[in-house]
Amino acid sequence: MRARPYATTNPNRLAAALLQVAARSGLDSASVREVASEAGVSIGAVQHHFPTKDAMLAFAFRALADRVLARLSSTDPDIDPSRTLFAALSQLLPLDEQRASEAQVMAAFTVRAVTSPPLGAIRHATLFTMRTGVSAVLIRMGIPEPETRATLLLAAVNGLALDAIACPALYPPEFLTHSLHTQIQLALADG
Repeated sequence: MRARPYATTNPNRLAAALLQVAARSGLDSASVREVASEAGVSIGAVQHHFPTKDAMLAFAFRALADRVLARLSSTDPDIDPSRTLFAALSQLLPLDEQRASEAQVMAAFTVRAVTSPPLGAIRHATLFTMRTGVSAVLIRMGIPEPETRATLLLAAVNGLALDAIACPALYPPEFLTHSLHTQIQLALADG
């Protein structure tokens, strides 16, 4: 029996290739041809797993969101709540090469999600999961209006990340971490 021609091509490998292309050249450059080249496979191998570019983008966006959410949820909830929040939310800031790349690609997907219902659904689910996790920490602390404060914390972090990837010289890692610490303390005030 002959092996299927694309059985060795893994959708996760293709998603990783798409994310690398998007980080290097932008999401618009993540064509089927470029993803195939980055992954070292044929265009047909990509099309076997993803019949459309939109399907490929949605799979890659979900993979990226899952990777980020996994890191957020792996934060030890038993440590001091402000340290828990910092450890989790700092995963969204471009504090190193990996997180800078992720923030850049996440921003591109977020913009595209405005006009793409499948990407919009992924963004919605991702934000809901993050807000629920931050709210849970604030609820355990007895902070008033936990969901509103969680929303404001996430908005501040997302804004910092966007500004930092657009103007890295203005937002060195030390400034980003100081800003996040300050924003967390503001969110916990009067709690």
